[in-house]
Amino acid sequence: MSTTSSITEAAPLSLCAREPQVPADRLVAEMVPPPRFDSVRFDTYVPDPRQPSQTDAVKVLSEFATGLGGAHATGTGKRRWFAKKPAAPAGPRGVYLDGGYGVGKTHLLASLWHATPAAPEYKAFGTFVELTNLVGALGFQQTVRTLGGHRLLCIDEFELDDPGDTVLVSTLLGKLVDAGVALAATSNTLPGKLGEGRFAAADFLREIQGLSAHFRPLRIDGEDYRHRGLPEAPPPYSDEEVTKAAYATEGASLDGFPQLLEHLARVHPSRYGALTDGLRAVCLTGVEPVPDQSTALRLVVLADRLYDREVPVLASGLPFDRLFSDEMLNGGYRKKYFRAISRLTALARDAKGLVQQ
Repeated sequence: MSTTSSITEAAPLSLCAREPQVPADRLVAEMVPPPRFDSVRFDTYVPDPRQPSQTDAVKVLSEFATGLGGAHATGTGKRRWFAKKPAAPAGPRGVYLDGGYGVGKTHLLASLWHATPAAPEYKAFGTFVELTNLVGALGFQQTVRTLGGHRLLCIDEFELDDPGDTVLVSTLLGKLVDAGVALAATSNTLPGKLGEGRFAAADFLREIQGLSAHFRPLRIDGEDYRHRGLPEAPPPYSDEEVTKAAYATEGASLDGFPQLLEHLARVHPSRYGALTDGLRAVCLTGVEPVPDQSTALRLVVLADRLYDREVPVLASGLPFDRLFSDEMLNGGYRKKYFRAISRLTALARDAKGLVQQ
């Protein structure tokens, strides 16, 4: 009896057993840089010496942050409806970080958030998906009122592959710019835009149409830093090794990969962050190719949330670079899938210490 009790107490968590509910006020409160980027700053960004555009980006963004000071940003009092609107600073009110995956765009975007002289409640940081989820939870007008008193809105991975959402968010940003909110964004690739695995600034500015004059494109060249000078990710482990590590690691979850993919279909992507609350590691058995694009896109969101929260991923089955079919990797969502592979590979490397040698 005592043995059974001990095993039960030591049993790992299960993502498939979680169905989190996320209230709207939590969505607003969590619009800050994710835990992985809590401590990043411009001086912790390490530019590749072979890529001068990275050093230039730090300088330009530092100056942009400095220019965002003022009473409206400090939290000393929101502008009253009858008060005179502060004069907008000269030059563009937004910056667009134009570069491929893994060049540190999110690090720089989070550094801009931290460097902007405003109280945290007057700055917002989130992915495009999180922003659209906020609009869905609050409604368009309430979102404008909620974010309209902010000094800065940072949008990571601006999704340009859904015309409807692009129009929605572009309209929202137009309202926020009118209210004096500064913008900063990175973007995703459009369907059919393959090339370098990056979305060209000219295409981004065309897609957001009326907002283009508010953005200064900032090109950031380079290779994926997550694998720059680092060893190859460990190969997948056996089911037995993964299961043993899950039981030996406090706060770890253990799920079959196919079952997890099925569960993700029942949980809205806006809740994937809450799905990972309190986890210290994710252990997956039986990793296999993702069966379809809808499932693949949900997995991309989960990979982003795990990476943001620095949750190691230990897995058996196929290596992560074989998750997506050739058709997917050559299709319109190519950049998303490569980003997911890159991030999951980094998390697999982080999980190496969970396996007892």
